[in-house]
Amino acid sequence: MHSRSLGLLVAFALTAAAHAQQQDFSKVEIKTTVLTPSLAMLEGAGGNIAVSTGEDGPVIVDDQFAPLAPKITAAVKALQSAPIRFVINTHHHFDHTGGNEAFGGAGALIVAHDNVRVRLSREQVSSLRPDFKLPPHPKNALPVVTFADGVTLHWNGETIRVQHTANAHTDGDAHIWFTNANVVHMGDTFVNGFFPFVDVESGGGIEGLIASANRVLAAATPETRIIPGHGPLAGPAELKTFRDMLVDVRGRVEAGIASGKSMEEFVASKPLADLDAEWGDGFLKSDQVVTLVWMSLSAQ
Repeated sequence: MHSRSLGLLVAFALTAAAHAQQQDFSKVEIKTTVLTPSLAMLEGAGGNIAVSTGEDGPVIVDDQFAPLAPKITAAVKALQSAPIRFVINTHHHFDHTGGNEAFGGAGALIVAHDNVRVRLSREQVSSLRPDFKLPPHPKNALPVVTFADGVTLHWNGETIRVQHTANAHTDGDAHIWFTNANVVHMGDTFVNGFFPFVDVESGGGIEGLIASANRVLAAATPETRIIPGHGPLAGPAELKTFRDMLVDVRGRVEAGIASGKSMEEFVASKPLADLDAEWGDGFLKSDQVVTLVWMSLSAQ
């Protein structure tokens, strides 16, 4: 029963992914928000991008979909004309790594967690939807610098700390702190204003997501600016609201598991229906979130 419900959810997710790959990227515009004289955020389609510029050359965090590489390049060149030197991936999903091949092929060094290289190197297929396959990425798209716990770049007069946060959105997530600027890119461990996708088939879990948010909140100051994987620029208040929602969701699902109901029965009771208005305008609705969180908690 659990496999059937998760299979329906995975099919939903993969169908959405396939639709994203087929969208008309010619209509996408890249929006640039300048955060400091040497740091900016780019928004387009897919995950938000951070751009560090300065005397050493541009560094970008994530690179959205492959067809957008020329537009991303143009947006970065508007900030600094030098070639992109580093690409840091927050995790392996294709809406954050689609530009890897273009930028890696142009000479940028790609940096990511060990598990990101492993997943990008292999054919990606769900055990519950084996007809949907993503082929292994070519060599130019693979991270050439990988880490287990973290790595630090001393670049553009900035200390860029890349820190692994375990089993949150996936098993390869990283927070990227621009220490001097007091800015952190959280990838999809934080999506501002939406339910998160707990990618249980890629090692993600609700406990890790909560721990990820707590880790950033503990290190942040009131002035810290937070770049989410998706959604508008945020601060600690928005992240705390997101974290509190996660804790609430976890508690409700734990109660459902303890009640003795099956997962299908609990999902049918609509336990998160009251949260849909505030959090359900993104990738997932509450029924899918309940399923993923249930699977995450049951796997512990």
